[in-house]
Amino acid sequence: MEIQQTPENALSHSVVKATINAPIEKVNIADWLFNLPDAEYQKCSVNHIAAGLTRTYDGQPMSINVEMIGDAMVIQHYVATEYRPDYCRMLSVSDVFGKSGRSTVQVLWELKATPIDAATCEYTNEIHATATPEFLAFIKEHGVTLAQAAASRQAASDLHNHEETPLFAKSIELKALTGKYGI
Repeated sequence: MEIQQTPENALSHSVVKATINAPIEKVNIADWLFNLPDAEYQKCSVNHIAAGLTRTYDGQPMSINVEMIGDAMVIQHYVATEYRPDYCRMLSVSDVFGKSGRSTVQVLWELKATPIDAATCEYTNEIHATATPEFLAFIKEHGVTLAQAAASRQAASDLHNHEETPLFAKSIELKALTGKYGI
């Protein structure tokens, strides 16, 4: 069940945009994401460790991503709640492994392409991290306030998103124009 983000549980919100030099008619974010090779995912950030694809029991596409966000290793279990060529909405209750132990956060990842003109699109990579009840208990146990945890997560998420977004856009562009991966 999705947790709605509120001021009482918000950890971060990062939006980064990049240009895709391909017409919107050729861009298919869902196809790109659900066929993304592990090696291509790794090329899009020095902090990307691994990616794989699977399905939920009820058949929803699912992307498993392992990455470092700041000083924590995060294992994302992204379930596609909406997906089409110009937009994917991926929701995960993610495992977070940090210096103080293990917890979870909810991450909403939205990938969107919008046309700029006949030959280019704007790619938007938007990430919302929300504290789960488990995470709120975890930080309380470790004497960390939500404000402290949110400040740390916001900085780390923005840094990560600024690195991966232009490389995701280049990968989507290559797939749109050639049908292949390999940035």
